[in-house]
Amino acid sequence: MAKEGKILIVDDDEDILIAAKLLLKRHYKTVLTCNRPEHVPTMMADHVFEAILLDMNFSPGESSGEQGFILLAKILEIDPQAVVVMITAHGGVNIAVEAIKQGATDFISKPWENQKVIATLSASVKLRRSRSEAEQLKSTNRAIAKVVSTPSQPILGGSKAMKDMMSVIARAAPTDANVLLLGENGTGKELAARELHLQSNRADKIFMSVDLGAVTESLFESELFGHKKGAFTGANEDRVGRIQAAAGGTLFLDEVGNLPLHQQAKLLTVLEQRKVLPVGSDRAISIDVRVIAATNVPLAKLRDEDTFRQDLLFRLNTVEITIPPLRDRASDIAEIAKHYAEFYCKKYNKPVKGFSADAMAAIQAYSWPGNVRALRHTLERAVILSNDDQFMPEDFQLNAQPRQAGDVAPVAGNNTATDINPQADLNLERLEYRAIEHALKKHRYNISHAAKELGLTRAALYRRMEKHGL
Repeated sequence: MAKEGKILIVDDDEDILIAAKLLLKRHYKTVLTCNRPEHVPTMMADHVFEAILLDMNFSPGESSGEQGFILLAKILEIDPQAVVVMITAHGGVNIAVEAIKQGATDFISKPWENQKVIATLSASVKLRRSRSEAEQLKSTNRAIAKVVSTPSQPILGGSKAMKDMMSVIARAAPTDANVLLLGENGTGKELAARELHLQSNRADKIFMSVDLGAVTESLFESELFGHKKGAFTGANEDRVGRIQAAAGGTLFLDEVGNLPLHQQAKLLTVLEQRKVLPVGSDRAISIDVRVIAATNVPLAKLRDEDTFRQDLLFRLNTVEITIPPLRDRASDIAEIAKHYAEFYCKKYNKPVKGFSADAMAAIQAYSWPGNVRALRHTLERAVILSNDDQFMPEDFQLNAQPRQAGDVAPVAGNNTATDINPQADLNLERLEYRAIEHALKKHRYNISHAAKELGLTRAALYRRMEKHGL
């Protein structure tokens, strides 16, 4: 049964063409012949050939191979991935070797052995298909990298604080300098990281995001550095680590401030040596990544040697960018609110509506301790629950929330419930709200630490924050 594949034979000798076609048509679905070199470009325009058998001389008495060189160059100009096997007479091996240097894949000497022709063509066709698959994978990876790197949400706001931040991003992005993003939860540190990537020279490569706060200690090395099959129980196959997967692109390390000191040491070694050692391997792999790190831990705390390794901090913060909290750019609130109101109205198939003057004044006056994330979630809830033809203040449920970050009385000791008086209010919703709010403030909106003290997972805490608009 004939194999799939399309072969082109180019030779001025009709006997050669007939013999080759009879031999190859038993092995390939389509075998075309051409005795006029000038017709090859037209045939290549109409067909994609897995391999081309090309004679080196087309004129009587010609033996220099120059004609074959010229046509070889033209074929590769039309299709750089073309696989060309040269046909040469006895004594022309040196010329054929020169042709290979100029881009040919292999050569066959006349008179040929049928089995050698079949073997040579088989290897050539496999090479062509491998090249095609590799090119397709590259195209797919570029498409995936573009999709993954494109922010799902825009960076909104034209306040001075935002303009200053975008100015620093524009200057830092084209370099390969490591960047440390500082800012509270919900300010948009990942959006800033993606913007740095999109404005960098690595924009067409992968943007790999790793939430270090969600990586368990036991899987830290496997997740970041990869592992070999059999390295530990459950390692049933080789796995590429996140750092190696980001090769050529940008590695975004979110919540880096939450890493324990011993894991900080391992990360520092990788960044200094620019190599990763997969778990269970004895061979280090070189890496080429641009590192962007982010944390909600205040800079003063990062500079405490008992909390964060200073040599790692120096490695990460070549450029520091602070993402301003929403309370410091109140002039951006109206733009952000209108954007997400329209977004969620379309998402939930509701008519787009505006804000009453009181509603806009209310959301602009609020301090938004959860920043843009909290505003976005509040808008989503309002879109779902609002019954009026425009948003009203009560749609945002801000009256039960503190208007300023410092309005809640300070809490003594480590009891997270000291500001909750069950005798005064036994409403479970409000009790839960106050407990979550206090835990967040106590830990300066560090989600991992707040969730741990509340006895929740990070995901469960995020759900409750959305529920209460925190």
